[in-house]
Amino acid sequence: MKAVITRKMPDSIVALLAECCDVYMWPDEHEPISRHMLMEQMADADALFTNVTDRIDREVLDAAPRLKVISTMAVGFNNIDVAEATRRGIPVGHTPEVLTEAVADLTFALLLATARRVVEAMAFIREDKWKAWGPMLLTGQTVHGATLGIIGMGRIGEGVARRARGLGMNILYCNRSRKEAAERALEAAYCHLDELLKRSDYVVMLAPSTKETTRMIGAREFSLMKPNAIFINTARGTNVDEAAMIEALKAGQLRGAGLDVFETEPIRPDHPLCALDNVVLLPHIGSATVETRLKMAEIAALNIIAGLKNEPLPYIVNPEVNV
Repeated sequence: MKAVITRKMPDSIVALLAECCDVYMWPDEHEPISRHMLMEQMADADALFTNVTDRIDREVLDAAPRLKVISTMAVGFNNIDVAEATRRGIPVGHTPEVLTEAVADLTFALLLATARRVVEAMAFIREDKWKAWGPMLLTGQTVHGATLGIIGMGRIGEGVARRARGLGMNILYCNRSRKEAAERALEAAYCHLDELLKRSDYVVMLAPSTKETTRMIGAREFSLMKPNAIFINTARGTNVDEAAMIEALKAGQLRGAGLDVFETEPIRPDHPLCALDNVVLLPHIGSATVETRLKMAEIAALNIIAGLKNEPLPYIVNPEVNV
């Protein structure tokens, strides 16, 4: 049997897979596998170890008549045609739970950095603009005691709320369903999206990527937010109308934004967001701690091993096809 890995992985992960199958691994850690090479390698592949940058659509599945299992090194799976994989009886694995705390840390780091203008301040020094202390120099916004609105109260949302409690923030959340246990534990208040947007000083996007959440935050939603509000997104860029967000930032409808995800990734230096001083931009590193990424890779590999052995996947997206 053969497994295809679409990005360079640590030796320990390759060795784990090599115990049960032959492994083809794209040799570059930073550049994605070419579409041509992916299609070529899938011709005799039994398993696919993929990631968020790969588009695994019907064309790829058609090119892989032997495919038994797909596993993505991510929680989200919107880059995979799960419905088509399910129709073909192919289980799809992912890596939930393990990255909760890392992404919650990064989310709060973005919030603090954007609120206190940390990146601007560092540039101020590097560009030799700091000539003297000034009473209103690079003043940001207070976080302690402010109101935080969380869109999507899953594991990561609850992790962000726990961190917000430590700073005495008032916590609002909206979700597909109420989570009364979380409300009690985190002193969070459930409300509808419009109310959350109107009341929050900081709005954090943590909803999963679905048809329902695609561009759920657009011009109308930004217009409801406080003019000094800050918007943070560490979920998926497709949840936001990026052009509308840019206009809101330029017009002063938003004080700032902290973004780890974008509608199309990667973005380039000529992207309109890169020209704005009131944004903090990161290259999709929400889960990027050494420990978390290694654990994610291990889980993705274990999903594949289980699929090749016709055993239930430890973490499956489409359990209706699990053995």
